[in-house]
Amino acid sequence: MCTDNFIITKRNGKTEPLSIEKIKSAVLKAFQSRQKEIDAEALNRIMQRLRFCNGMSVEDVQNQVEVALMAEHHYEVAKSFMLYRKRHEDDRETADKLRFLINYCNSANPATGSKYDSNANVENKNIATLIGELPKQGFIRLNRRLLCDRIKEMYGKELSDRYLYLLKNHFIYKNDETSLANYCASITMYPWLLNGTKDIGGNSTAPTNLKSFCGGFVNMVFIVSSMLSGACATPEFLMYMSHFLELEYGTDYYAHADKVVDLSARQRTVDKIITDCFEQIVYSINQPTGARNFQSVFWNISYYDKYYFDSIFGEFRFPDGSRPSWPALDWLQRRFMKWFNQERTKAVLTFPVETMALLSKDGDVMDTAYADFTSEMYAEGHSFFTYMSDNADSLASCCRLRNEIQDNGFSYTLGAGGVSTGSKSVLTVNLNRCVQQATREGRSYVEYLDDVIDLMHKVQLAYNANLKDLMDKGMLPLFDAGYINIKRQYLTIGVNGMVEAAESLGITISDNKEYEDFVGNILGLIEGYNRKYRSKDVMFNCEMIPAENVGVKHARWDREAGYYVPRDCYNSYFYVVEDPNTDIIEKFRLHGRRFIEHLTGGSALHMNLDEHLSQPQYRQLLRVAAKEGCNYFTFNIPNTLCNDCGHIDKHHLHKCPKCGSTNLDYLTRIIGYLKRVSNFSLDRQKEAGRRYYQKVEA
Repeated sequence: MCTDNFIITKRNGKTEPLSIEKIKSAVLKAFQSRQKEIDAEALNRIMQRLRFCNGMSVEDVQNQVEVALMAEHHYEVAKSFMLYRKRHEDDRETADKLRFLINYCNSANPATGSKYDSNANVENKNIATLIGELPKQGFIRLNRRLLCDRIKEMYGKELSDRYLYLLKNHFIYKNDETSLANYCASITMYPWLLNGTKDIGGNSTAPTNLKSFCGGFVNMVFIVSSMLSGACATPEFLMYMSHFLELEYGTDYYAHADKVVDLSARQRTVDKIITDCFEQIVYSINQPTGARNFQSVFWNISYYDKYYFDSIFGEFRFPDGSRPSWPALDWLQRRFMKWFNQERTKAVLTFPVETMALLSKDGDVMDTAYADFTSEMYAEGHSFFTYMSDNADSLASCCRLRNEIQDNGFSYTLGAGGVSTGSKSVLTVNLNRCVQQATREGRSYVEYLDDVIDLMHKVQLAYNANLKDLMDKGMLPLFDAGYINIKRQYLTIGVNGMVEAAESLGITISDNKEYEDFVGNILGLIEGYNRKYRSKDVMFNCEMIPAENVGVKHARWDREAGYYVPRDCYNSYFYVVEDPNTDIIEKFRLHGRRFIEHLTGGSALHMNLDEHLSQPQYRQLLRVAAKEGCNYFTFNIPNTLCNDCGHIDKHHLHKCPKCGSTNLDYLTRIIGYLKRVSNFSLDRQKEAGRRYYQKVEA
């Protein structure tokens, strides 16, 4: 075979002409390393066993050389060649890590410096965050090997190879490959009420009073979060806190919040004790910790209107047999929201991510008192999510991920079963690349995606099998102790690049029939496979993922591969974030029931506004959301932070109202959580700068 015009692909992706002489030289050096001689005829026999093709990789050539040496019975030389490859591989890996270390130290911030997971929740660039970054490439290789071995066992090598092809060519993306832990969870705290943290490796006993509740809760959340790669949601947090307040200060503690109950010199009232508890818990959990590579815990909580609360906790009993008190919880929820909103003018507090759960009926919120309160909090500048549903069928366990509740029942060993849910694993399809590749091949995008989505479900089932093995070996105490239930945790199919895929086909991104059909075709296909592979032990859902860093990665990878890429970061919404022509009502429609029907794992509408609305305006938008079936949303108004005097203002300003400085930073949601824009990766900062913030007269 003539190889004169063949090229070879090097490890860095660059190409060069194939050199037969370089291959012969490498073989001769292997013989010399063993003090063995080889004549021209023997060398020619080895070379004749090699098969070349245009564009083949260096690794392919080296693999063939090893096989050829073995076939010609040069076993010691083959071993020497393998050891030579391994030494150079180790040298390259060390050099890569050294380059990464230098680049990370020189980067603008830790999100920009991170090669694999540009997480804006990591605020500090220091030795602790560097130590957390260095092993990530090794974790990716290990996780891929574990998963591919299981895929081969369950479905054969061909499917495993196809998975790697789709993964390496960025048609699909495995979220959180840098972690061995499962993704996110909404936990039931009931096992902690019974046994403390001993069942999950801690040493604290069950809480018996308000003080032990507050300290123990922080410890418990840290332990739980160390065993998850994503968020930890505690939807019972305020209900449990209210219970211990009742034990300490009476069932009507909220009715005499101004009463002095502290005998110390501080003479604290009930209300001051409560807000001190809030401060202890919130500031503790917002501290960066070693267990999460010097980032704070991803902590989420829920508030409920009365109808939602009754639906989920109507049968609930504390270990002493008492019921939760709705009047007390109602008061405590309102108090926490008011306190947290004000506290955010004193410090940058990212967590908890809060979600207000409201039941709706006939185009409005059923609990009008809570609808009014929700609108009031938005008008006061508070930043939180609202989850609205016609029935209490789901809870938010992350900053957009919602999970169907399978069982609202209660047991004296596991508490409220409905809150124990979440996602075990997320595997995301890059819709823009898949749709454009289908067009290139002259195929229907639905037909092309059919094969990809089917494979993704099988890969997720393989992941689930590995997770069950870990559980069987005692490696997942959160499941064993009952904080989460493996059968109520979802395998999530994520989607990214929906808007960009539609644009590649010339579809206008607006509330129109063509775009609605396009979205329905894709999400309906995924939901069909979710139902096909669902069993009594395994559940699937579909989520429009936040894509904090993969939205940037997909855009960059697709542009490098020659696909149509209209922006530097793929949208995580059904609308174009930089488009000034999509008004508020249309955005609610684009995230309404007609578009999200098959998104059983959720999406979140970020309504970017330049300034806060009035309470009546927000109240009307709750009705719009209920009417359109937009069940998960937040209003996102940039908060101003002065870099000179530290003043935080709830409004989008261009000059500090306290000191007059224009040296400002802004707090906004990168995805689900509120952060300084300066902590975003540089690519995400550019995306944040392009967002259109609607100007509306209050």
